[in-house]
Amino acid sequence: MQLFIGLFLAVASSYMAYRAKSLSRDGAFAAALMGTIIFGLGGWQWAVLLLAFFVSSSALTYIFKNRKKDLDEKYSKGGQRDAGQVFSNGGLAALIVLLHAFHPQTFWAWPAFAGALAAVNADTWATELGVLNPNPPRLLTDLRKSVERGTSGAVSVYGTIAALLGAALIGYLAAILFTADRFSIFFLVTLAGLLGSLFDSLLGATVQAIYFCPTDKKETEKHPLHTCGTPTIQIRGWKWLNNDLVNVGCGAFGLLAAMLVTILIHFPTL
Repeated sequence: MQLFIGLFLAVASSYMAYRAKSLSRDGAFAAALMGTIIFGLGGWQWAVLLLAFFVSSSALTYIFKNRKKDLDEKYSKGGQRDAGQVFSNGGLAALIVLLHAFHPQTFWAWPAFAGALAAVNADTWATELGVLNPNPPRLLTDLRKSVERGTSGAVSVYGTIAALLGAALIGYLAAILFTADRFSIFFLVTLAGLLGSLFDSLLGATVQAIYFCPTDKKETEKHPLHTCGTPTIQIRGWKWLNNDLVNVGCGAFGLLAAMLVTILIHFPTL
C-alpha cells in the first residue's frame, strides 16, 4: 500500500512540476520513478528531504532566472531539469533508499541519504545565489584569479554562504526527523553537503569538459553547439565528464563523507 501511495504522490508532484516548467517531459518521468522509490520504499521522512531539495532549488531557479539569463551561454542546460539532471542529483539518494529497503539494519543509510541530498542542494543554492555576489568569482584552484560569472569551478563569498545554507537546510530536516543525537546528525550532514559542493567546484575547475566558442570568444559547458550556433571546441578536461556526471560526483562525495564518519562513530577502532 505504501508503494502505491508513493507512486501516486510521486506522479502528482512530477506532473505539477512539469506544468510549472520546472521539469521537462523526460525529467518528469525520471522524477516520478525516483519519487516512487523514495516515497514508496523509504516513507514520508525520506520524502521530506527529497522535496526540500527539489522545491527549494526549483524556487531559487525561478526567482533568480532573470539574473542568470546572461549566463545561459555558460551552462550546458537551462533551468528546466531533464532526466539526466534528475538522476544525477537524486539517483544516489534513491539507491540508498533501495539498499535500506532490502537491508533495514544498514545504520548509515539515513546520514548517507541526507549527505547526498545536502551536497546537491548546496551546489544548487551556490549556483543560483552566487550570481548575487558583487565581485567576480575566483577559481577554486587559484583564488587569486578572478573569472567570469558562471565559470565552472568558480567560487565566491555569497556562493559559499549559500552552499552552507543549502546544506544546513537538509541537515536540519535530517536532524529533526532523526530520533537520537540530532546535533551530530545536523553537523555531519551540513558539513558533508558543503564539502560535496566544494568537490563539485574542484571537478569543474580541473577535469570537467570545458569548451570554447570561437565566435563569442567565451568558455562554455555547451557542446557540440554554443548558444549562437557555433560548434564549440574542447579546451580542457575529460571529454566524458559533463556537468551531469560532475553532479553525480558532488552527491557521491556528500554521501561517502556522511557514511564514513557515521561508520567511524559506530566503530571508533577502525
